[in-house]
Order: sequence, then C-alpha cells, then structure tokens
Amino acid sequence: MITTNTRNQQSGFLDQTVSFDAMEYPYVVYVPRELSASAPVVLALHGIGVRGDDGLRQTNGGLARAIRSNPDAWPAIVVMPQAPEQSVWQGSAAAAALAALDQTIAEYEIDEARVYLTGLSMGGNGSWYLAYHHPDRFAALAVVCGFISHRPRVSAFLPDSGDAFAEVAERIKGIPIWAFHGDRDEAIPVDETRKMVAALKQVGAEVRYTEFAGVGHGAWDPAYAMPELSEWLFRQRRRVEETPRQNSTA
Repeated sequence: MITTNTRNQQSGFLDQTVSFDAMEYPYVVYVPRELSASAPVVLALHGIGVRGDDGLRQTNGGLARAIRSNPDAWPAIVVMPQAPEQSVWQGSAAAAALAALDQTIAEYEIDEARVYLTGLSMGGNGSWYLAYHHPDRFAALAVVCGFISHRPRVSAFLPDSGDAFAEVAERIKGIPIWAFHGDRDEAIPVDETRKMVAALKQVGAEVRYTEFAGVGHGAWDPAYAMPELSEWLFRQRRRVEETPRQNSTA
C-alpha cells in the first residue's frame, strides 16, 4: 500500500533498488504516514527462506508483519534489503544492505544518531556480522534467534581459534543490544544466543535478553510485537560527531 504522508512524500512499502559492485539489489523502504522532520531508520535483515531477487518476499513476515499489525509502534523509516539466492548476510550481500541504508539516508531527513540494526535467523547472524565490522555505525541492535558458531560457513568472518563469542562481544560492547530466542528452537540452538549474551555481559556491555518459553524458530513474531522493543530501540542514540559514516563495505 502506498499513500502520501504529511510532508508530500509517498508512504507505505516502497520498492527500491541499489547498485553495488556492478549488480542491482532490490530492497523495500517502509515510510510511515506521519514522518517526523528527522526520523530514525532501521535496517532489517531477513532469514534464509525469503532470499531471491523479487524484492518482495522479505516483506511477508518479520518486522514488516509487525509494522502492518501496529504501525504506530514503528514510527521509523525501515530498510528491508533482500539477499540473493545462495548468499548470506556477509560479503557483497551485507555491503549491498549498507548501500541501501546509505541511499535511504541520502534520500530522507534521517536522524543519524538513531540508525538501528535488526535481523532474524540468518539475518540475526548478519546483524552480528555487520555490528562486528561496523561497531560505530549503529545506535542499537535487536537480534532475533541469531547465531555465531552454528553454521561454520556462515560464521567464516570470525577467528579460526579462540572464543568466537568473546571476540564478537569485545568488538560490539559499546552498542546497546536486545537479543531474543525461543527455547524450543530446533533450527538455531538457543545456546547460540545464551552464549552471546553471556559474553556480552562478561565485557560489561549493555545487553537485554528475552527467551520465549515454548517458542520454536518463530521468535520474531512475539519479539517484534513487544511494544517495549520499539520504545527501547528508539530511545538509544549514537554520538555521531565522534564517528563519521563509513562507506558501504563489509
């Protein structure tokens, strides 16, 4: 659905593309009907099941579903890139996601102190990945059923030896984080998030953890439906004068 907001811009879920490394990547930007003069922006990374090049499947669930159910809870511009088939949120796909974020920031009046990152499942791993490589980029993270070591090929950005969870935690300890997982998740073991949260606490990070009892690999539905999540997220701010925007490489 596309409407017009009070600033005479289109609102709703808008189809976009971004060029990166001689390829076109589709993404969707959600623009709320009532857009503030300096809006926050959320980069939302999908899971493995909606990869492709149609530019639409990533809006069928996750944060997009929560926005459709309760748009008032998400008064932000939301960037929803789509990873190509057979890719993960690392390398070129991750860089293209950042390029889509940068393109959105250039097109709208964004509050660059309030740029947020969230992801579910494969997108949860992508959230850890992007935060690891760009620890000064985001004001806060919301990571749902993410993982660090569950799939070695996907976790290739981490050191080959030592404690991978500790390595990531040390890099991102300055970012406020809220992590979520279902205790009955058979796709991504709940220990992946438990270990990440423990490592973050060990280095003094500001971290919250919600574990949903009896919930499997669909923890994103109850997570994104929590009004406390968006309220907490949009309170977080980054000191942009100390950390200028980086280019879109990952």
